[in-house]
Amino acid sequence: MRAFSFRRGEYVAELDAHERTIISRVIADTSQLLGVPLGHPDEASDPEEAGSAVGPSMTWSADDVSAPADPALARLLPSASKEDDGVADEFRRLTEADLRSAKADRLRMVFDELRRPGTKIHVPTERAMDWAAALTDVRLVLAERLEIRTDSDAEDVYRLSTMGAEPGEDEIREALALLYSALTWLQESLLQVMLPTLPD
Repeated sequence: MRAFSFRRGEYVAELDAHERTIISRVIADTSQLLGVPLGHPDEASDPEEAGSAVGPSMTWSADDVSAPADPALARLLPSASKEDDGVADEFRRLTEADLRSAKADRLRMVFDELRRPGTKIHVPTERAMDWAAALTDVRLVLAERLEIRTDSDAEDVYRLSTMGAEPGEDEIREALALLYSALTWLQESLLQVMLPTLPD
């Protein structure tokens, strides 16, 4: 994996085929969590058969205004009010369909780019913020699955991603920590290269 750089009017990174498959799969898992299936890069007929890095998919109806039971989905679709359930439900009824659609569209954009042939990832300048937002959504879900709540939790995940699991530690958690750290690094490289090119 090579960090983003600015080349010929666009942002470019490099990911090998294995990296593309892993990241596109977690992108698809996140969209599935939102109730918008994208498919999986291994072409499994059933996403549940392929397994999921972020947890089971959720059924969703536009008529359902209740807060998500899954805490990872709740990170993506937070309540507008913690004090007034009526306000929160009404806001969710009015906005959630559009919010899910916008998030899924961004995830689809990243997913489609990751599935193109070759190693280079091309991000037009006008879509760079959408890319960053899509990566943020995936990282939010992974952070919830890794139970990152404090700076200390984040440090533990970083240690796990760099030093590996100790005897008795969960290997799946180690894999999620590696993925979370890789996506954090990739997103930060995009943001860093974007800053000098943004208009004043």
